[in-house]
Amino acid sequence: MSFELDVGQASLAGRNEVNEDFAALVVGQGRDRERGAIAAIADGVSTGGKGREAAQTTVSTLVGDYFATPETWDTTVALDRILNAHNGWLVSMNRRRQPAVGLTTLTALVLRGQSYTLAHVGDTRAYLLRGGRLQLLTADHVMAQRDFAHQLTRAMGLDDHVVVDYSQGELHSGDLFVLLSDGVHGSLPERELRQLLRQEGVAAQALSDELVQAALRRGSSDNVTALVVRVQGALEATLQDESRRAQDLPVLPLLKVGDMVDGLTVTAIVADNGIHRLYQVRDGATQRLYALKTLLPTRAHDAEERATLAHEAWVARRMQSGQAAAHLARLNTWPAGDGQDGDGRGGEGASAFYLLYDWHAGETLGQRLRSRQHLPVPQAVSVVVQAARVLGWLHRQGVVHRDIKPHNLHLGDDGVLRVLDLGVALSGREPEATRQLHAGTPSYMNPEQWPGYEKSGDTEGQLPDARSDLFALGVTLYQLLSHGRLPYGEVVQYQLGRYHRDPVAPSRHNPGVPIWLDQIALKAVARQRTQRFETAEELLLALERGASRPLSAPGPQPLMQRDATALWKIALAVSVLVNLLLIYWVLFLPR
Repeated sequence: MSFELDVGQASLAGRNEVNEDFAALVVGQGRDRERGAIAAIADGVSTGGKGREAAQTTVSTLVGDYFATPETWDTTVALDRILNAHNGWLVSMNRRRQPAVGLTTLTALVLRGQSYTLAHVGDTRAYLLRGGRLQLLTADHVMAQRDFAHQLTRAMGLDDHVVVDYSQGELHSGDLFVLLSDGVHGSLPERELRQLLRQEGVAAQALSDELVQAALRRGSSDNVTALVVRVQGALEATLQDESRRAQDLPVLPLLKVGDMVDGLTVTAIVADNGIHRLYQVRDGATQRLYALKTLLPTRAHDAEERATLAHEAWVARRMQSGQAAAHLARLNTWPAGDGQDGDGRGGEGASAFYLLYDWHAGETLGQRLRSRQHLPVPQAVSVVVQAARVLGWLHRQGVVHRDIKPHNLHLGDDGVLRVLDLGVALSGREPEATRQLHAGTPSYMNPEQWPGYEKSGDTEGQLPDARSDLFALGVTLYQLLSHGRLPYGEVVQYQLGRYHRDPVAPSRHNPGVPIWLDQIALKAVARQRTQRFETAEELLLALERGASRPLSAPGPQPLMQRDATALWKIALAVSVLVNLLLIYWVLFLPR
């Protein structure tokens, strides 16, 4: 869904000579498009004489600096850093002159992805009209007594540390946000305000003009300012959206076959790895099958696991468009509102935190290998070609899968290979705990990921990258060709001795494998990083050329390259032998 806003803004001095209100709205463009839009309204305090300057600098600084903050910052963090820094500047300016000359209220609204964030100080207000219902989103920071109704208890520039109210919520298409100064909301009864905002077909600019004129007709003696934002379309869900849902929603209890959740009936328990549980569920209305993935109840209070699953959802949504989308399991919205069939915003009506993927008939390659349903060589090549295309597309999007193996490659009854489980993927936006996790299956991990492994310039213990996925895919190709055997055998964590020998050619286990395919498989799983394929496209090209342009067969590596300690081992063996001979000579030979 595209991000579309209808915006209107009106500000008048009213009966005053100077208009000390100030409002602005900026929508991110280009690289800043994913940052959404920010709107702000401020009402300068006139007693010091510099209310206009305080309001204008506060709003201008906020809407300008918001797009300069790091993308990894939460919206509330970005707003808080900017507002506290600007408040410090206002306070320092006010100390030079008493009474304080630069005070202002502020209400700011950020629309980003599928959520909104409010920051509020003072007595300006924010309203939300949704489904005909008007909701006040802010609370006035003023004295409780009637005689002090306009005496602020909080304002920008008033105290050394400003306390800002923050709130966040879901963003829906059709939402109408209204930011008002006290000159407007203090004069218009809520009933009249609701009637004005409920008018159908009125543009945002016309609505903002009508609001300030209605306040003046009601006798407002203050500056009048209204900023109206109508949301006509929201961006795709951001990682921040997914993380907020992950923390807000409860985790499902353990379910059994026949249990229901949000209109879905559990038909089978598919997998349980101690962290996640995977169910097969059926929609009672359409009879469609889905795969439901959720955290186990024992992990419900683990914020890092929630964040990791939220990151998986965010990556899955980003990957749902593009040339390889058909080879990835599609993440669905549930319940799918507004007549949509799983293509809307994610899980806004769900009662718990879970991911819902399309269910495809068929088996994973791991299930086929376990049941000894060995693929013919041409079919094995076909599925690896499909997997390489998906990996190439993921890598171009900056995503590293990190757990490619036969159990995460699903061959559907429709003949399409699908890559499963983005749970430990790296995207550059993953939680720190996910990044530091030594993820993957040992037998499919390239040796340089292991601390202590260093060969021919390889860096030990390095983070996985695109080549890590290609090595894992190479191990999978070798396994498919050799009827389930692994190139280095079953590798246990930190069992580096497994990598001190070259793997034998797959054709030694399966005579039906041609020599050119032997060479591709051995290159894909070479122990040295520099001898492997650098990109998925290079692997694809080799597979597509096949026997017409075979790769040159790599020669056996010398012992010293395979094992850097071999010289010391040989010297030790010679030393032991010499010492044994000396002992024998001393003890047994005649003198």
